[in-house]
Amino acid sequence: MTSTKDAARAAEANPVLRTLARAGYAANGVVHALIGAIVLAVASGAGGESDQAGAFKAIAAAPAGFVALWVLAVALGALGIWHGVAAVPAHASDPAKKWGRRVSEAGQAVVFLALGVIAGAVALGAEPSGDDAARSASSGVLAVQGGPFLLGAVGLGVAIAGIAFVVMGVRRSFRTKMTIPRGTAGHLTTALGVFGFIAKGIALFAVGVLLVVAAVRVDPEEAGGLDGAVAALLGLPLGPWLVASIGIGFIAYGVFCGFRARYARL
Repeated sequence: MTSTKDAARAAEANPVLRTLARAGYAANGVVHALIGAIVLAVASGAGGESDQAGAFKAIAAAPAGFVALWVLAVALGALGIWHGVAAVPAHASDPAKKWGRRVSEAGQAVVFLALGVIAGAVALGAEPSGDDAARSASSGVLAVQGGPFLLGAVGLGVAIAGIAFVVMGVRRSFRTKMTIPRGTAGHLTTALGVFGFIAKGIALFAVGVLLVVAAVRVDPEEAGGLDGAVAALLGLPLGPWLVASIGIGFIAYGVFCGFRARYARL
C-alpha cells in the first residue's frame, strides 16, 4: 500500500500531469460557459440541448470543432486522472475526513473521465443525449429487484450533491482549494465562484428530484439529466427567470473555472 501511495504522490507531483490538469479546469470552464449560453437561449424560448452533450455538439458544429473536441477530451481526461491519483494519498489526520476526501476525489475523477469520453465520442461522430442516457439507465435500474429504492438513493445522492454545491458557494469553501489572488481579481474570482456554485447546485438538485420522482412512480420516463431539469424548472412560477439565472450562473462558473485553472492548488 505504501508503494502505491508513493507512486500516486509521484504522479500527482508530475509537472506534465499538473499542467494538463490545469488545462482540464479551463476545458471544464468552456463546457460550463457553453451550457450556460444554451440554457439562456432555452429560457428565452429558443431550442437547445442544455447539457454537456449539447455543449459538445455545439463545439462539433463550429469550424475546427473536431480538433477542439479532442483537445477538450484530453484535458478533461487528464484532470480525471489527476483527481483519481489524488484520491490515493488523501492527506488528513481524521480518518473520516481522509475517506471523505478520497470519495470526493474519486467522484470527481469519474465525472471528468466521463466528460472526456463523451467529448471524444462526439468528435468521432456520436450524438449522445443526456436525457436519453438518464432514462435508459433508470429503466435498467428499475428492472432489477429493489430497483426503485436504488434509483431513489441515487437521486437522493445527486440532490445532496446539489445542496453541497450551494453550501460551498454560500460558505465560499471553494477558496480552500485555490490560492485566491489579492485585489480586484480575487474579489471577482470569489463572486464568480459563489454565483456559479449556487447555480450549479440548484441544477443538480433538480436532476436529483427527477430521479427520485422516477423511483417513486417507477417510471423511467420521469427521469432526466440536466436538460430535463431545465425543462422542469421552466414549468415553475417565474421559471424562465429562474432558468435564465441558472444560465448566467453556469457562465459565471465557467469563467470561475478559468481562474481555477490558474490558481488551483495542485
